[in-house]
Amino acid sequence: MSLIRIFFVCAAAMAMAACSGEPSNSIDVFPGVDATEASGDDWPDYDGPGTAHYSPLDQIDTGNIAKLGLVSFTDIETPGNSFTNPIEVGGTIYFAAGLSVVHAVDAVTGEMKWQYDPDVAAVAGDKMKTAWGSRGLAYANGQIFVGTLDGRLIALDAATGNVAWTAQTTEADDKRYITGAPWVFKDKVVIGHGGADFAPTRGYVTAYDQKTGKQAWRFYTVPGNPEDGFESKAMEMAAKTWTGEWWQYGGGATVWNAMAYDPELDRLYIGTGNGSPWNRKIRSPGGGDNLFVCSIVALNPDTGEYIWHYQTNPGETWDYNSAMDIELATMKIDGEMRPVILHAPKNGFFYVLDRRDGKLISAEPIVPVNWAERIDQKTGRPVENPQARFPDGKAAIVYPSPYGAHNVEAMSINPRTGLVYIPAMDQGRVYVDPPNLDDFHYNPEPIIRNNGIGTPPPDLTPKTPSSFLLAWNPATQKEAWRVPYPTIRGGGGTLSTAGGLLFQGRATGEFKALDARTGKELWSFDAQTAVMTNPITYRIDGKQYVSVIVGARFPTGLGLEREWDYRTQHWRLLTFALDGDAALPPADTEVLPFADDPAITIDADKAKAGAVLFGQKCALCHGGNAVSGGAAPDLRRSMIPHDGAIFAQVVREGLLLSRAMPKFDDLSPAETAEIREYLLQRARESARAEKPQNGMSDAGQ
Repeated sequence: MSLIRIFFVCAAAMAMAACSGEPSNSIDVFPGVDATEASGDDWPDYDGPGTAHYSPLDQIDTGNIAKLGLVSFTDIETPGNSFTNPIEVGGTIYFAAGLSVVHAVDAVTGEMKWQYDPDVAAVAGDKMKTAWGSRGLAYANGQIFVGTLDGRLIALDAATGNVAWTAQTTEADDKRYITGAPWVFKDKVVIGHGGADFAPTRGYVTAYDQKTGKQAWRFYTVPGNPEDGFESKAMEMAAKTWTGEWWQYGGGATVWNAMAYDPELDRLYIGTGNGSPWNRKIRSPGGGDNLFVCSIVALNPDTGEYIWHYQTNPGETWDYNSAMDIELATMKIDGEMRPVILHAPKNGFFYVLDRRDGKLISAEPIVPVNWAERIDQKTGRPVENPQARFPDGKAAIVYPSPYGAHNVEAMSINPRTGLVYIPAMDQGRVYVDPPNLDDFHYNPEPIIRNNGIGTPPPDLTPKTPSSFLLAWNPATQKEAWRVPYPTIRGGGGTLSTAGGLLFQGRATGEFKALDARTGKELWSFDAQTAVMTNPITYRIDGKQYVSVIVGARFPTGLGLEREWDYRTQHWRLLTFALDGDAALPPADTEVLPFADDPAITIDADKAKAGAVLFGQKCALCHGGNAVSGGAAPDLRRSMIPHDGAIFAQVVREGLLLSRAMPKFDDLSPAETAEIREYLLQRARESARAEKPQNGMSDAGQ
């Protein structure tokens, strides 16, 4: 992986930009980086030819973007959610669809070269109930690396798809799973995992030899039981920041998304997640910072030894993890060129850190924040609002919400504008302790209710949420411009280019190109479904291409401006270039009706019990109130619940495992029947609400 050095400086040669008040920038690549990678010809890993989701390619620019057209498309037939980010090397695009099925396709024609199925459905077990697919792959030295839901890291021959080696990165019968992309550097590949929202999970990252798959090192992100001894001095230090018997709860701090390798300083930076459970009063009842929850940690990439850390949320309790992008740059600060990390975690602040020692340079909020007044410049710690920790059993509305001011949709840097582009959200959440605060235990179900947060009181409601594309100036820590979205999570990952362009998809179905300086829309393409993944760009035979994977990944349709049907939308890889003249087939708009049979008598008591079970077992994929957002079928429109025997085969016996539908064999026949009754009721309610009766809708009667 290369690293783009980004200079936010005013140069005489760019007098016009300087006079306009806009930052003038130059770009450089660290010595020793592979020339092909530095050129932007390929996009070999999650964050591209640098650690900034930025490309130096400029063939497609603000002057000719109107000529951009579709070159090819590839329908993704693999069942399941394909919210994944492609990579490209040497004219081949690689991506992992559904249950980590790796595809290799021609980067121009979209024709399939090979496929590899790790058969996750056969081995993942309960882990299929808690996460979906793979957010990305990595390429290095002729191999493709993929993490699977059941915790395997697999190396494939990039030319053939043959398995080179497999490593089981998780432990037997644990609840860890992998959805994040592997990170490659030097002769190693490193992978983290998820799971802290669902079970007592202790986070770690593990590095493996790229050639052999042999484990090189493992770094735990939170300490274990002191009686078992500590794996390192870092864990001994971290243990002093915990209280109670935290190890009984796992601790969390999973590294489930972003990392970054720094070739200039030869360091690996990892971003850690929330505590497990979220509520610190449970996992660490005497308080404490709880290292290394919600932190960026710098490690020696050869040994995994701790170098430094910066904790964005000491003693975190709101799910404000720091697993979002860790982007590396060089900025001129007080006359000195300093290597920095640019980071926008969930908590609403934008951080500029010195890469050498992790010290805070600056931090300012990018959305309204009330959990903290500010970040103290001297200590680097937040000046918290005590009421945000919902003390004395009192509920509190806290901003941002657990979805965060910035989530997994990637931000990007453009060195020519000096701006960072962030898919941002402004929304809050009500926090309150659960009734069983002193007797908390993990529920074995795949529900976020394992977070140790109670049910909000009905009279306390956050403001109406919103979302927008934010252009942020890290040098001044101020907003440059924004583009509002019509939905509460309306924008996908961003790609910035030297052509002065910013590419981004929308939840409403468009793939757009904006002027990176002003935010003005210059081009748009109807993708016929939501576009939330990170776009990539690359060059083949002198021609620049842009590719993106499209498909609605929303578990619930509640709050969406446009409903995406799982059965009619098409997951696709789309590829564009100048003068492209291909076209998508007409969109399939024939949505199945709500499956209500008036002859069926619904047992209200069973349906009420089924609603609770559905929330525990099914809503994570099929949506709140059984309203799907496209990630899984809308069961109100399915005929399967109309046949009790078939419904039981699907739910309890795994009839559709191959279609990414988990098996819930822990449900009793009676519980299965209750869920079925609830779905029949929801289908009836939805059908009646859709069809006015006697000239008046249900809502008006």
